[in-house]
Amino acid sequence: MTAFVLYARSRVLPATLAVLLGAALAAAWSAWWLQGQPGFDHAARVPVVVLAPLLTASAVGTSLYTHSDELDRTAVRPWWPRRLSHLLMLTALSTALLALAVPGHPDAFGAPAMVRNVLGATGVTAAAAALLGARLSWLPMTVYTSAVYLAAPSVPGGHAAIWAWTMQPGPQRAAWAVALAAFVLGVGLLAARGPRAERRGM
Repeated sequence: MTAFVLYARSRVLPATLAVLLGAALAAAWSAWWLQGQPGFDHAARVPVVVLAPLLTASAVGTSLYTHSDELDRTAVRPWWPRRLSHLLMLTALSTALLALAVPGHPDAFGAPAMVRNVLGATGVTAAAAALLGARLSWLPMTVYTSAVYLAAPSVPGGHAAIWAWTMQPGPQRAAWAVALAAFVLGVGLLAARGPRAERRGM
């Protein structure tokens, strides 16, 4: 139990859990408010379905930072099971919380689209943590999301389902394929390599 508490503190897990819960509450309120505006319907939840997963993935990514990466890399027991458990636990929690934030309309921008975006965003962020470091892991997904949000066509499907997968309704198979591939590759890379070592004072 003591080892778990020390691990949780070293990875700022209490703060990360607070961010996940706060993001879910904010997403639920925002989705309810947007959908209730005159002339809007469930499609008005697009900003929530796109931005809430970005926020939770960023929190998960930064929680991977460690102040003692040298000790971790020289430990007797391999660290990849702990990294994998850490990442999967936080991903499952953020997926469940955000899916509950957008009930109804599963064929559009409801829980399926939210789950897909959480998985894809977390995968990209995990890969970024392995390649850039945990403290910069939020950057690639943030840049990508910003660009896609401005450039994605209003009509879903087609080639946009691949390059603008975060902006697609729930049933788009191509968008799911991209998100799941990003999740599997990102989590696998992070579990195998761990977050990139960072200089102190960066």
